[in-house]
Amino acid sequence: MYDTLLTLLIIVSVLIIIAVMMQPAKTDNASSALSGGAADLFSKQKPRGFEAFMQKVTAVLGVIFFVLALALVYISSN
Repeated sequence: MYDTLLTLLIIVSVLIIIAVMMQPAKTDNASSALSGGAADLFSKQKPRGFEAFMQKVTAVLGVIFFVLALALVYISSN
């Protein structure tokens, strides 16, 4: 059981890395760094399409990662 969970944890870890690398980059220029990004305050929009999908995939994989990590700790302590 421990080996199975450890293998799943490694697979989920690799999938998280892939999911994060596939997300589109949010480029900030130097002017927003100096002004604090106040110009972008009202221009924020909900992510749509591929970006929203990748955010959901990353969140689900993160939850699975922590559940597997806690299960491994529980099994190894007994």
